[in-house]
Amino acid sequence: MPVTSVVTDPAALTMTVVADFAVPVRRLWDAYADPRRIERFWGPPEWPARFTRHDMHVGGRSHYAMHGPDGETSRGYWEFLAVDAPHGFTVVDGFALDDHSPDPRLPAMRVVFDFEETETGSRLTTTSHFDSVDQLEQLLGMGMQEGMRAAMGQIDEVVAELAEYAAGVATAAQLLGDTQVRVARVLRAPVDLVWRAHHDADLLRRWLLGPDGWTMPVCEVATEVGDRYRYEWERIDGGGRFGFEGELLESEPPVRAVTTERMIGTGGPATRNEMTLTPLADGTLLSIVVAYPDAAVRDAVLATGMTDGMERSYQRLESLATA
Repeated sequence: MPVTSVVTDPAALTMTVVADFAVPVRRLWDAYADPRRIERFWGPPEWPARFTRHDMHVGGRSHYAMHGPDGETSRGYWEFLAVDAPHGFTVVDGFALDDHSPDPRLPAMRVVFDFEETETGSRLTTTSHFDSVDQLEQLLGMGMQEGMRAAMGQIDEVVAELAEYAAGVATAAQLLGDTQVRVARVLRAPVDLVWRAHHDADLLRRWLLGPDGWTMPVCEVATEVGDRYRYEWERIDGGGRFGFEGELLESEPPVRAVTTERMIGTGGPATRNEMTLTPLADGTLLSIVVAYPDAAVRDAVLATGMTDGMERSYQRLESLATA
């Protein structure tokens, strides 16, 4: 069990949890930065979490839901107030409604995560700040202390396996619910280059080509919220052509972009694509959460081998960093 102490201070309105790990600080930090990893330990074992958003930058948000053994669901959010990788971050941590907005019936608190090196690895000090003694007692009565201990107890296994998810592992898709899919890949490239590669037409034409044998004759990029984009691909031998178009809904360079996407020439509903870029020790974690209109469309798209084509494209993107 990594937890070495839990101290509740009603006078200071704080609860402080100290946990020690036999891994470098950066590996522990990366476990919190990667939504695929944090959802393996955020929450007690009987209440596993699923993160549908995890933007680890100042002003960013995380949305998650913990699912109980009898079908219960408890939703939460983080609002990032400070981020200083890999030394610490501060969030507002609260309960959420189904639309991810704060639940006004339940309290929120400020939580400070401090990461530091030790002689045997690293230490994480988590300090929760409450607004009142009543709030502190309410959350303790809801099992907050026991939940923190149980969550911390799961981190060892995650950080021990973290090398498995280092750069070089192929693009993978993970189902998040009935209609959402998360596609993720760690790229051996800095965040700024990955962002520029998604917004510079000349760079896009060099890497966003899917399987070998295609060109990109049309590349109209959306750079401002409200702009529309249009991408078209054509086989080198002239044997086929297709494309996608959509609108840029949100943009927070160089970490987050949200777009719609619809195949050109079809009348079906568009998907909503949320791209997040997160710096890790091995490069940049690119995470795209795609919301499909229904499960049937989702499954049909995944069956086309979408991630294989994306993997070939991301290999080309990585090559830009060494060009």
